[in-house]
Amino acid sequence: MNLKELYLKRQSTREFSDRTVTDEVLESVCRLATLAPSAINAQPWRLYAVAGQKAKQFTPLVQTNGANGWADGTNAYIVIESLPPHALTRGERRVSNEEFIPNDVGILTAYITLAAEDAGLGSCIIGLRDESGIAEFLGLPEGTKFPLVVALGYPAEGYPVREKRRRDFDKVYKLIK
Repeated sequence: MNLKELYLKRQSTREFSDRTVTDEVLESVCRLATLAPSAINAQPWRLYAVAGQKAKQFTPLVQTNGANGWADGTNAYIVIESLPPHALTRGERRVSNEEFIPNDVGILTAYITLAAEDAGLGSCIIGLRDESGIAEFLGLPEGTKFPLVVALGYPAEGYPVREKRRRDFDKVYKLIK
């Protein structure tokens, strides 16, 4: 599948089949995703693949306040941990990635969803989550940051690829020269 096809096909999937996402496929998606660029190449993330029975136990952590009821059918997640800022010295200058971490996590997430789509998986980016519960689930300290979670699975049979509804291109693009 070429890049344009990936862009046209990738969508938020909220109905998954029972087909298991293998450890190998999860690792492959994560390996490709970590090729994402980041400010000062700090790669301010850590990825946790949660699958199988553990995914079922994890699901309530993305269903806060009654949200994401569809997640009951999810059989794999990639949890993104945001790492603390990193700084380095370049000559006389000190450079930090602190203000760019949210951007870097967003780019990584896009890479995850496209790698998943290329592997035949559907995905849905989840922003509503119980960060303290996730930290406890993963055995990490309270206060660990998990800005996004990506639900993964093979789309249910017949799950339609929806037409992309986007604003008119003229409203979002202007060439300046």
